Amino acid sequence: MPNAAASQPGRAAPLVGVQCCTRPLRGQPTHAVVEKYLRAVREAADAVPVLIPALDDIPPQDLVARLDGLLLPGSRSDIGPELYGGPPLAPERERDPARDGAALPLIRAALAADLPVFAICRGIQEVNVALGGTLHPAVHAVAGRLDHRAEPDLPLDERYGYDAHDVRLAPGGLFATLAGAQTVAVNSLHYQGIDRLAPGLAVEATAPDGQIEAVRAPAANFFIGVQWHPEHRAGDNAFSRALFRAFGEACRKRAARRAGA
Repeated sequence: MPNAAASQPGRAAPLVGVQCCTRPLRGQPTHAVVEKYLRAVREAADAVPVLIPALDDIPPQDLVARLDGLLLPGSRSDIGPELYGGPPLAPERERDPARDGAALPLIRAALAADLPVFAICRGIQEVNVALGGTLHPAVHAVAGRLDHRAEPDLPLDERYGYDAHDVRLAPGGLFATLAGAQTVAVNSLHYQGIDRLAPGLAVEATAPDGQIEAVRAPAANFFIGVQWHPEHRAGDNAFSRALFRAFGEACRKRAARRAGA
């Protein structure tokens, strides 16, 4: 259920744009978001999710002017390596150039407008690329790194269980403050990952192998990215709830500022 205590009487819930992926459906291109991201925005952040199609002719400034927050969800697709100077993707890897073309300019516009941003899995990778960083195209192939990939044959709840590995939170950082701890267990499952960190981002969490698992833009009021999946059963995990509540509160403050403009 939405966090009713967080809502202010007489004031509409904030609008959070959720970036779509493109998928073929019965031979036609379709713009879609997995429902769990929408549920997490509605129920854990107490905001109203609205879908942002992956169209390249929507000016990102028009979107950020009308939104109170932006959520960048995970996806099966990889970011095009030409966007960060990486090697070609393996032939079996999926791509979504339409999402690349829509999301990266939107991220830069959101940061410039100080729009609250919560980026998840592919989202954190998009943030890093949009702001000038690079990616490991296959983290498991990097010497000394863990295999962070999902087990596709496991049932969904086991695959996304919050026990893939611990992450160490940056001392004194936002995440450590929200968690009230220095380490938390996460359900991290991904193929790509951050290599060179983009300028303007700070590391908020790392995996045991040193892989960056969470970032924040210190110059923004609220601009975070995580490599794991807090949207999965967000209400059942204390740290996931804390992240979404903090995001929702930042969106409400943004909505209040817009209403008073």
